[in-house]
Amino acid sequence: MRSRRRRRSKPRNSRRGDSDLPVPTPAALHVLLALASADMHGWAILKEVSASTDGRIRLSAGTLYGLVKRLSDQGLIAESEHRPPAHWDDQRRRYYRLTELGRSVAEAELGRLERVLTVARSTDLRPSEG
Repeated sequence: MRSRRRRRSKPRNSRRGDSDLPVPTPAALHVLLALASADMHGWAILKEVSASTDGRIRLSAGTLYGLVKRLSDQGLIAESEHRPPAHWDDQRRRYYRLTELGRSVAEAELGRLERVLTVARSTDLRPSEG
């Protein structure tokens, strides 16, 4: 009797051409997008995500710092060495920056979303209002 070997499926987070890059969750992608233009501390990231999504995504501090830890462990963000002048700064704050890997992951995910939109535009589906 011949044994059947199961074919290994690709890992859930793989994409053709980007198989070695992690796939960020929507909330993680918004954190990466917030850090794409400037180094920020946690509170500023929370405000930027809320502002850029017109308040549709509001991260709690606990959610944000869980994301920050995970993104940092994955090498997508890092603690920034650049700080504002002392009279504008609070030494307790930690500032974060997007790494090159983080930029690559965000760009790959944005490309994937663009391809999804291209397919969606060819259908009768339309986004709901509100």
